[in-house]
Amino acid sequence: MPDMLDRPLYRHIWKELTREKRMVFMAGARRVGKTTLAEMIGQSYPNRVYVNWEIPEDRTRMIRNPAFFEETERRDESAPLVMFDEINRQRGWRRYLKGACDRVEGRYQFLAAGSSRLDQPQRRGDSLAGRYYLLHLWPFTQAELGRANLKAEAFFSNPQQVSMERHSELKALWHALAEQSGFPEPFIAGRKTSYRRWSRAYAEQLIREDIRDLTGVKGIGEMETLYHLLPAHVGRLLSVPALAQGLQVAYNTIRSWLAILQRFFAVLSLAPWSQGVPRAIREGQKIYLYDFPRVPDPEARFENMVALELYRAVSNWNETGYGRFSLHFIRTKDQQEVDFLLSDDGRPVLLVDARPQEQQPSAALLKFQAALRVPAVHLVQAAEGYRRVANDGHSVLVAPACQYLAGLP
Repeated sequence: MPDMLDRPLYRHIWKELTREKRMVFMAGARRVGKTTLAEMIGQSYPNRVYVNWEIPEDRTRMIRNPAFFEETERRDESAPLVMFDEINRQRGWRRYLKGACDRVEGRYQFLAAGSSRLDQPQRRGDSLAGRYYLLHLWPFTQAELGRANLKAEAFFSNPQQVSMERHSELKALWHALAEQSGFPEPFIAGRKTSYRRWSRAYAEQLIREDIRDLTGVKGIGEMETLYHLLPAHVGRLLSVPALAQGLQVAYNTIRSWLAILQRFFAVLSLAPWSQGVPRAIREGQKIYLYDFPRVPDPEARFENMVALELYRAVSNWNETGYGRFSLHFIRTKDQQEVDFLLSDDGRPVLLVDARPQEQQPSAALLKFQAALRVPAVHLVQAAEGYRRVANDGHSVLVAPACQYLAGLP
């Protein structure tokens, strides 16, 4: 397998985003490899400077001279790259970057990285609108490590393509991700014991350090309990009232904590899709974890892995300008459900069901495909090949997840 830390998928996105002289915000979960990628990107710039707000010397440097980067020693006249790591920990960081961007007027390339959502304005008057592009860095995925990616245009023209090449290799990769997660440190270590130690420390540091320090949230112990309860709720419609009752806190408190966990890339949430689907629910959410080996049920973990693969793709497609994609689920009031629906600019474009042990497409998938008239894919855990099932003038692709998802652009 090629060097896993090379991350060409994201270096390609970086090149696309920096064609125009705007700042790039690199956002992603704690310990996902943002610093490593920033350093790798920096190697292609003769003139570069790196500062990390968590390093006291760098913090002092920025406070004493906010324009410190203008005094950087150069090797040539090319635009320097200025990398700010964990800049979101600085009070007033958005105002600082806005001033820096306006002062140098495109003569520098700025890269700001952080472990929470950098694209959310904090208060009126500090807007960075029009001054930056967003690059989400995800944990390793099947699509990134498998390196069997289709060209985006080819995928969009026919999202039911799949290749069975390198099946043994891609099957082993999928299994490794399921056991060790896609976070670089435990995945590269390749041992369950290493993963368990890492996951325990990760959860504690995320909640008791990052979230506590940056949000000032009260009830950090109860919030930590919520985080440990969520694996049992993956793949199901999340009941916020039941969680509130169990933790003996207010309904809005649970909603606030879930929003914070999303902001810090601990969980992601999907909203239901109802357009064109009779009796579809319009409210509710489904939750998935970035650290998905914590999900105890194998089928729910499989669905969680598919969710991250699809959400990563949607995120990167939007960032590179291929459309306005979003990811949803479909569920009706009579309990019929399809796990995922991809839409572009408000139009459904693809249905995906994640059913590891079911070799036949569900009645719900066939019904919703006939209603929405879009391609459909039924992903399974183990199969030596793929097949197509006819459905009212359309077809459903039945394929192993390890092969299909490796082809995502």
